[in-house]
Amino acid sequence: MEEQRQKELEGLCHSLDMTMNDWHLLDMALTHTSYAYESKRNPRPQHNQRLEFLGDSVLSLVVSTYIYKHYPKMDEGELSKLRAFLVCEETLAQLSEEYHLGEHLLLGKGEINLDGEENPSILADAFESVLGAYYLDQGFAKATQLLDRLLIRRIPELTADGVDRDYKTRLQEMAQKDGPADIQYELVSAEGPSHNRTFVMRVLVNGQEQGRGRGRTKKEAEQRAAREALRK
Repeated sequence: MEEQRQKELEGLCHSLDMTMNDWHLLDMALTHTSYAYESKRNPRPQHNQRLEFLGDSVLSLVVSTYIYKHYPKMDEGELSKLRAFLVCEETLAQLSEEYHLGEHLLLGKGEINLDGEENPSILADAFESVLGAYYLDQGFAKATQLLDRLLIRRIPELTADGVDRDYKTRLQEMAQKDGPADIQYELVSAEGPSHNRTFVMRVLVNGQEQGRGRGRTKKEAEQRAAREALRK
């Protein structure tokens, strides 16, 4: 591994308050399939899909155990809904954005051109793969502590507005709380091949842009635009 790449990964570990012994594991966790497949190296770099699979399992177990113990009045359906909210793409992508995981991802040229470092799906997968790498390197107890810092402690904050992801309805209710409001969604761009499109939508409230969102469908991008508007 190049010295500059290791220093970059050391900086990420510092920001996440974690320690790695095997830097190649963390490098793999941040290597997207597009980069691995486009690489001219022989053998090709290993990508992060297997680590993502492992991290997904660790994430589900840690979150499930925590909410089972700390929400004793919730039934199975309520626990499932809360867990789904906490481990879904939207939440994990938000955490990845806050900790700048996208800046450390190795992406192929196609994904770079599509701003893959901001793609919620890629960011969510990166969160899980980093967790998987950390679990392999440091063990389950350390992985649990990492999740406690990054996610568990923030459950009250993340769920303050409920666990409903219908941001468009919530934006409409908020915007019209004091009277009629005109809310419009407009397509900003559509990028990529037909089988793998990325859409960018913006939302205007009374003619003023309040948020933009990116997604694999227009509806997904609209929801993310509404979420950004709600944050404002």
